[in-house]
Order: sequence, then structure tokens, then C-alpha cells
Amino acid sequence: MKSGEPVIQVAGLRKEYAGRVAVESADFEVVRGEVFGLLGPNGAGKTSIVEIMEGHRRRSGGSVTVLGQDPGTAGREWRDRIGIVPQTGLDHEGWRVAELVEVIGRSYSNPMPTAEVLELVDLADRPKAAITTLSGGQRRRLDLALGIVGRPEVLFLDEPSTGLDPEARRACWQLISRLRHDGTSIVLTTHYLDEAERLADRVAVLAKGRIVETSTPAELGGTDAGVEVAWRENGETRTVTTHEVGRVLEELRARLGADVPELEVRRPSLESRYLQLVAEGAGSAEVGASGRSEG
Repeated sequence: MKSGEPVIQVAGLRKEYAGRVAVESADFEVVRGEVFGLLGPNGAGKTSIVEIMEGHRRRSGGSVTVLGQDPGTAGREWRDRIGIVPQTGLDHEGWRVAELVEVIGRSYSNPMPTAEVLELVDLADRPKAAITTLSGGQRRRLDLALGIVGRPEVLFLDEPSTGLDPEARRACWQLISRLRHDGTSIVLTTHYLDEAERLADRVAVLAKGRIVETSTPAELGGTDAGVEVAWRENGETRTVTTHEVGRVLEELRARLGADVPELEVRRPSLESRYLQLVAEGAGSAEVGASGRSEG
């Protein structure tokens, strides 16, 4: 974890919808200049957590502070210090690109110049374009422009690179890295694990409304993640994850000979470790919900 001043503090966060628990006892901190990723399948609770931190949804329990204030009661001055890029952009049909950025910028006390914002998101050549004429990727870049025009201290990014082509995606990553370098704290939700691995200082993995682990992408899963053994057999590449590498190798050599075809022993990929954590977390949640104890 990066050292520094906590700008977000979440403790015992709980959210219920009509008696259904969506988030159960979430705890984490985000420090200044950190990119903090929230990972998890659909329905894991990511959106609820983010909307509570943005002040758009009331929590059912626990405490949340963002920039030293409770988002549920914070006022206009607090909102002047945050930026939001939702997963689905708002309907701004009828506007032109630069006009919209200019108007949104006026709602902040110290907005970036419109031309500078458009340059950052690679829309400098489309200032007079009607929003209805933009491609999906260009609209996504416009969403990013609207999120950063106010020079936010904390930026919430929900699936920021969805719909972007590879070149635009790399440009988006560069922008996020630049904002981080300049001291902006970023909460990132993404389904792209390579994006989390590239950008996030730390990630929290959610399953069934609970945070099952918080760590750096490189350390996710820890020593419990085991080791992957891969080999070629009957024309197929096969892989197992195990804590007993010696036993697996002995079985393979007994079956395939001393030189196991294309044998590799490696640390599990981020995707493998993530999927294992989600599966284990979902299983634990179901046991807890049923009232049974694992002892």
C-alpha cells in the first residue's frame, strides 16, 4: 500500500435493498495518489459501494468518509473536489462536444480549459462535432473529459475503457497514470484484469457482497494461490493448480515419461487467482447464508 494521507476510509459498510444484503461489512482505505481497483463479477456489490462513496446512495450501516466528509451529507464544496465517470454515459444529445465540456466545467470552481481537456482525451479534432455523430469510443472519451474537467482530487472510474479500441484504451491508461502521478486518487472498477494489473496499486476482490481479499495485483491470492503446472497431453494443453507440485510431477512422469511434453511450473495468472478467490468467496457466503458453520 502506498504511504500517505487517506482520502477514502470505509469501515463496516453495509447496504441492503428490501432486506437483501448487497454489501456486508466492507473495509478499506484509499490514500492520496493511489489507484484502488474494485474487482468482482456482476452483482458482487461494486456499484453499490461506489455509489455510496459518490454520495448517490445511502448506506444501511457502517461509516464512509471521502476527503474527510460523509458523502451522504456532504455539500456542493465537497462535490467540487470529486469527479465521476459512470459506466453508462448520460444522455447529452443535442449538444456539441466543446459546448458540453464548457458548460459542465462552469459548475466547478477551478475547471481545466476546454481545449486542454479535449487534448487529453484525444477529442481535440472534434470540438464542434454533435454528440450524436460520435462513435461509441469517442463518447466514452467524452465521458472521461466530463469526469476530469473539474480537476478532481478523487476520481471514480466505472469501467472507463469499455468500448475503446486498443489504441484508445492505451491512451486512456496513460491518462489515468498521469492523473495518478499528479496526485489524483482514483477508484477504478473494471472487468479487465489486465487493466487492473497495469493501473492499480491495490485491488479489492468482492464476491457476494463481501471483500474476500485486498492486496497488490502481484500478491493477490498470496501463498494460498498454489502453483500452476501445465503440460501437453493427447494433443491438448492441460493445467492444474496445486499445493503439491512434487506429487503432480511424479504422477505426470509415471504416466508420460521423464520428459513431460511442454512442462511448465509457474505462479497462477492474475485471472486464475481472481477466479479462485471469487469462487471461494461465493462459497463462503452461501455457507454463511445457510446458517451452517465450517467449524
